[in-house]
Amino acid sequence: MKYRNIIFLSIISMLVMGITSCTKELDQVVPQDSISKDQALKDPNAARTLYHGVYGRFRAYNSTFFQLGEMRADIWVDGLFTESVDGGFQNQYRHNISRLNVPFGDWGGLYNLIFNLNNVIKIIPQTTLPDAEKNKILAEVHGLRAYVYYTMVRTWGDVPLNTEPVETLTNAAATYKPRSSSDSVLRQIKADIETSLQLFGSSNALPSGKRVYWSRLASLVLKGDVFLWTGTHRSGGTADFNTAKTALQEVRNLQGATLDLNANYSDSFDPTKKTNNKEIIFAVNYEIQQVINGLFGSFLVNSIQANTLSFTQNGTPTVSSVYPYVGGANRVGLNQAMITRLTAPPSDQRINNTFRVMYSTAAPFAVRGVMMIKYIGSTSGTTQIYNSDFPIYRYADVLLLLAEAKAKLGEDPSAEINAIRQRAYGATFTPHVNASISDNMNAILDEYLREFIGEGKRWWALRRAGDNYVYANLNPAYLSPTSTAKFLLPLSIGMLTADPLLTQTPGY
Repeated sequence: MKYRNIIFLSIISMLVMGITSCTKELDQVVPQDSISKDQALKDPNAARTLYHGVYGRFRAYNSTFFQLGEMRADIWVDGLFTESVDGGFQNQYRHNISRLNVPFGDWGGLYNLIFNLNNVIKIIPQTTLPDAEKNKILAEVHGLRAYVYYTMVRTWGDVPLNTEPVETLTNAAATYKPRSSSDSVLRQIKADIETSLQLFGSSNALPSGKRVYWSRLASLVLKGDVFLWTGTHRSGGTADFNTAKTALQEVRNLQGATLDLNANYSDSFDPTKKTNNKEIIFAVNYEIQQVINGLFGSFLVNSIQANTLSFTQNGTPTVSSVYPYVGGANRVGLNQAMITRLTAPPSDQRINNTFRVMYSTAAPFAVRGVMMIKYIGSTSGTTQIYNSDFPIYRYADVLLLLAEAKAKLGEDPSAEINAIRQRAYGATFTPHVNASISDNMNAILDEYLREFIGEGKRWWALRRAGDNYVYANLNPAYLSPTSTAKFLLPLSIGMLTADPLLTQTPGY
């Protein structure tokens, strides 16, 4: 079968649906019904549409990114909920995973996204765009590709490495590709990050307006993240931890009016405060009348049950009176031990602005579950619009990643931990005092738990910290030292059948 240089065009429908009005630059793009390679090479507007459409494609995988980074952690395990369980989420947090029960087949579909990124990297240098614009686009897309492959190598270990677009196929065998070693994939990830940084040059400017485009700062944060991982899991050790620290410290040094923690935690998720939000480094964009964030429907509550649930243990106010237009379901939640841990005094503004505990409106007002409010969005008439952006990296990531680098180097991470705590608890916060590496790491992980609920970070934080921290925080009934293989995901039988060069993940 031959593709005649036609580029994967679903990016255009995503563009038209949502991302075209993110910034003035996008407003100037001429929409295209289809983009061929020849069009992109001759028409600057076609080339720009191809580029902007990549962000629409990236957004299409937001649910996958969230689940891979969160649902196998300890946050939502065996929680309380008011409706039937979401079986897919349950299989993940109970680690009910096998070669016959694969939560993400076909590599989670992420090679479709890689395909689009590779196309842009291949085609943009050949277009008539100004050189400065080409370099900026390529800098962003190399950063995005590094992020996607980083997600994949953490999920499956060895994965096929594709860095060139496939424009012509003559038979099915041409699509076969074996798994590359995780070390080679990580080398490519690091190479993409360095290419991104070089192409950005010295510019540390964050996108003007909504921060929904990759930037040099995003590449620096990703660099810190990746080198912490390889320092822990690939024998990189002190050298990699120092590299991570240097990259993250560079971002930390830029703290100021345009880059800092928001005093109010909820401002980072407020759809009315997206423009030049000082805490956001890179986020996935959602907008009214375009594309809204339906990811957390199972973390909400349906309108009928909302009348029988209250946010206090005296029956009032009902959930429906506080959020009259919220719809969805309540199929996943926090268990009572986690609720108690997170809501215990002193009051933490992160918890208060992430979820609310729901009680029965009838005595004895038992706990029924929790409702996620972090991404509650805004109201338009009599409709709830889930238009909160989804952060990939924000300044809180910088602080806790830098704290982790310092802790693993045997240095004092107190300044970064305490910056996070002071925002959370106010002036009366209990300062962290430098202690052993394990005590420092546990303090960092506790802040990760509270800071990033619903942001797809907790599983990665535990894994990056080290295997012993995973075992210490997860229910041993679901994940113990005898089930190390479950750190990675298996391939489905269908994947192995479709590509004879693939081999199963070890342990499955």
